[in-house]
Amino acid sequence: MLAFTIQRVFQSIVVLLVVGLVAFSMFRFVGDPIDNMLGQERTDADIERLRGELGLDQPFVIQYAKFLGKAVQGDFGVSYRQGRPVSSILKERAPATLELAAVSGFLAIFFGVVLGVFTAIRRDGVAANIVLATSLIGVSLPTFLIGILLIYLFAVELGWLPSFGRGDTVKIGGWTTGFLTWSGLQALILPSITLGLYQMTLIMRLVRSEMLEVLRADYIRFARARGLKEKTVNFRHALKNTLVPVITVTGLQLGAIIAFAIITETVFQWPGVGLLFINAIQFVDIPVMAAYLMLISVMFVGINLIVDILYFNIDPRLRVDRSSAEG
Repeated sequence: MLAFTIQRVFQSIVVLLVVGLVAFSMFRFVGDPIDNMLGQERTDADIERLRGELGLDQPFVIQYAKFLGKAVQGDFGVSYRQGRPVSSILKERAPATLELAAVSGFLAIFFGVVLGVFTAIRRDGVAANIVLATSLIGVSLPTFLIGILLIYLFAVELGWLPSFGRGDTVKIGGWTTGFLTWSGLQALILPSITLGLYQMTLIMRLVRSEMLEVLRADYIRFARARGLKEKTVNFRHALKNTLVPVITVTGLQLGAIIAFAIITETVFQWPGVGLLFINAIQFVDIPVMAAYLMLISVMFVGINLIVDILYFNIDPRLRVDRSSAEG
């Protein structure tokens, strides 16, 4: 177990270094931040002076090494646009994105598993077929279009929910939350459904597929032949073995929720790190863009590492295969 964990941690570090190198290299081609930071009356001396202050006159390797060294310490430099430390800006924006991702992830996992089990057990029922047909909407339509449709229906036509913003928030220490205000909870509904709908349909279809396969297994037939109740067979035996392969996909989808919140935050003008990243691209704010991509990479790699360790502990076949290989 220890050797497996060390190996995965080492692989994760290598992946982060490669992602950081690729991201930092790409930013050299998105534009020159000097053009946005200095006005029309700038001189060559002003340009050279600002390049020296920002460290843009140094070789790429040195810039990348300094970026990694500071990033490990939580220092991502100063925003070219706002003139403030990037870490402070991320701390202000992170609660909005994390709360949106948490609600979306909960909805996706809960309804995905419940509807997946329901459509597998009642696979010939009318309600199950209606759920499957409706789930095609979440798979087929792009996220931004789903968000626009929800805004038109529930905000414009019905006037039940707000169409943008986060609503009123309450500050608790260094954290701002909308969970404690009515307008904050209302503002969460539409973006969380928009962000979690695709992941929910994906999890639902995966759970249904795995559940149907497990229900056809020999040990399930043997359990029924022993006279066990149908509820015990479905939820104690079938569901437990169904969730083992689902863990991997579900873990990656949680990372995708945070990464792909950019579109949802843009549609609903949600004041999170995704919207911050879009604004940073427009102003060629390289420190903000680099910090965002590194944080997303850390989340993806971290979630993948946790999923691998959980999978290794849950599925005994992996431990047996690894022991046999080492032997």
